[in-house]
Amino acid sequence: MDNATVYHFVGIKGSGMSALALILHDKGFKVQGSDITQYTFTQRGLEQAGIDVMAFDEANIHEGLTVIAGNSFTDDHPEIKKAREMGLPVYRYHEFLGHLIEGYTSIGVAGAHGKTSTTGLLAHVLGGIAPTSYLIGDGSGKGTPNARFFVYEADEYRRHFLATKPDYAIMTNIDFDHPDYYTGIDDVFNAFETWSKQVKKGIFAWGDDPELRKIKTDVPVYYYGTSERDDFQAVNVKRSTTGSSFDVMHGDESLGNFEIHLYGEHNVLNSLAVIAVAYFEKVDMNEIKRELLDFKGVKRRFTERKVADMTIIDDYAHHPSEIKATLDAARQKYPDKEIIAVFQPHTFSRTIALMDDFAKSLNLADKVFLTNIFSSARETQGAVSSKNLAQKIAKGGEILTVDNMSPLLDFHDAVVVFMGAGDVQKYERSYEELLSHLSLKDN
Repeated sequence: MDNATVYHFVGIKGSGMSALALILHDKGFKVQGSDITQYTFTQRGLEQAGIDVMAFDEANIHEGLTVIAGNSFTDDHPEIKKAREMGLPVYRYHEFLGHLIEGYTSIGVAGAHGKTSTTGLLAHVLGGIAPTSYLIGDGSGKGTPNARFFVYEADEYRRHFLATKPDYAIMTNIDFDHPDYYTGIDDVFNAFETWSKQVKKGIFAWGDDPELRKIKTDVPVYYYGTSERDDFQAVNVKRSTTGSSFDVMHGDESLGNFEIHLYGEHNVLNSLAVIAVAYFEKVDMNEIKRELLDFKGVKRRFTERKVADMTIIDDYAHHPSEIKATLDAARQKYPDKEIIAVFQPHTFSRTIALMDDFAKSLNLADKVFLTNIFSSARETQGAVSSKNLAQKIAKGGEILTVDNMSPLLDFHDAVVVFMGAGDVQKYERSYEELLSHLSLKDN
């Protein structure tokens, strides 16, 4: 780390990039960055920290910078290209993260799904007990002075997590995703097993995942779940409209009763992983209980608000397993209400590869609406549309446009769950505006 340089982030509004920028800023380093001008949900934290965010322009690059390049941008990006031509130090996001975690008790959280929620929960719990730095995939980052722990989200996309060598790893699941890069489930498994061989002290893995059960590595693997064969087992699980409670067993040892104000079975499992890590770091279980009770969740994961008589939930879910978990959570909290799903498919390759699974998960809602597919910077077109997915959905499948969200006005005193990893929030805002105008008229 260099106090004389200015760290310039190319693509600073990316969720991991903005978190990393906040960490360096907290540590007293000079930070700036560039990105698209369109507003993003990560922007507020950067503004509050007083970090300068500029529009992309190769004129941003000059002597005295160390460039951290977001993984969404190729080496042909004008800023990255100019930095390399000038001989400035250039790091990819994951490479820089690999250096940053050294010198702490580091815990990387990986998985096809659940890593952001679990990273946020772990950072919250450990941060309430000891100084903790963290990097969460919802754009949150904190560089705490004299930190004991460094908790970070480890991204499997393009095997980026192989740039990091943590003390501990949590693995929430192995599932086929990112079909634009991975060839199939065996390829994903290979990436996770390779990473597992870089973990220094121990791995905590979900016991019901058949792929995670196959991992062979040099450090102990402790499984968590609800089965007797798991090393950390949740028993007497009670789910209600206020959250969940459960007892935890480690072999024959009872670690006590824990309560969370979170919804869905996946949040019981995420909590169990956090309890397991804390146990091995010899943290007082009563302190863990207290911190778990206080956790409110991370950005864009089951974020709720009320508008008129409707409950609106915003969630990042963009894979069939995540959709299933989000709808399960909505059913737990609102068992007597109609659940309406509005889903924005994310990338053409994922929509084609997982179409039948998407339809199956979405049909868990009472009614389903779709938007057009959100294309990514890597993938701007494909031989599939939302209409193809709509044909497989039994519970609806009408396609909404941002200019006409009126079909949702047929529902009253119900729950609308907006899901997607793209810009689905623009549809939410359009719907909320419609609702607000109507309720003003009614008054």
